This record gives sequence, structure tokens and C-alpha cells, in this order.
Amino acid sequence: MSSKQTHKIFDALLVLQYQSGNDKAATLLIKRWNSRLYRHACWYTKNEEISKDIVQESWTKILQKINELKNPNTFGSWALTIVTRKAIDWQRKHKKTSDFKKEFQHQQNNEKITVEITNREETVVLIRKAIKELPEKQQIVLRLFYVEEYSVKEISDIIQVSVGTVKSRLFTAREQLKLILKNKNYEK
Repeated sequence: MSSKQTHKIFDALLVLQYQSGNDKAATLLIKRWNSRLYRHACWYTKNEEISKDIVQESWTKILQKINELKNPNTFGSWALTIVTRKAIDWQRKHKKTSDFKKEFQHQQNNEKITVEITNREETVVLIRKAIKELPEKQQIVLRLFYVEEYSVKEISDIIQVSVGTVKSRLFTAREQLKLILKNKNYEK
């Protein structure tokens, strides 16, 4: 007789004893099977705490239903089946929760992006309006520098003024923009 068969027979005897009212037999079954059931649950959940909970719930069900077990020799596979079902139930529930969280986060991110885009668009409109209030020479320098992305030297060559004049116009334009936006309560 193999070791596996010996274990099955011993488990079957414990099941029969528990079914006959011997509570100590349940304690021995739990000692013999708890770590196996725990490892089995861990394989499904990949979470030690959740697996402990699943095994505990499974033992409650096992002990409630053990009197219905017709073939005590099948105790091991029967107990593993109960743990498997509980673990799969947890996975399904966790997947739904996880999917819901992912969808919610995705929706929140989309809303944030929409708000950011809207805020950015509003800010661009406000800045464009403020720029139109500046003198034309400052508007040209701002446009060449920020929109067209020319360097100060290139702007100097394009509008045929000194580098110092370009820097001065940029500085003055920025300061006036700040003042315009502040006066209209747009500066944050």
C-alpha cells in the first residue's frame, strides 16, 4: 500500500469518526489538510490574507456538509473542490471590483484631461485677448518667440532690430501681460 493510499484511508477514518460525533476527528482533519488547502487557495488568489479567509470559510462549509459526504475516501478532492469554488468566486468578485475600479479610474482620468484641456483652451483664449491689447511691436516679438519659436538672435535678424531691443520688448510684453491678466482677475 502506498503512502498516498494510507493517507486517504486515515482521512476516511477521520471523516467517519466526525460523522459519528467525534469532534476531535475534525481537529485532526484540519491539522492534516489546512496547509494544503491554504496553498491551493494561494495559487488562485496570490494573496496570503485572502487565502486564509477562503480556507477558514471553506472549513466552515466542509464541517457543515461533511455528513453529506457519501464516500469518505474522496474527502481530499471534495475539500479541495470547496476551496477551489470559493477561490474562483473570490477571483470573479475581485475581477468585477478591479474592472470597476479600472473603469472608474479611466473615467476620472478622462474627466481630468477634459477639464485640463478646457482650462488650457480657456487660458489660451484669455492670453490671446490680452496679447491683442499690447502694442504691435510687442505682439510681433511674442509671436515670433513663443509661437514660431525663433531665438532672440533670429528675431533680431527678422525684424531688423538689435538683440537688446528684442529682449527689452519681450520683457516689457511679459510684464504688461501679467498686469493685464491680473487686472482682469485671470492670473492664478
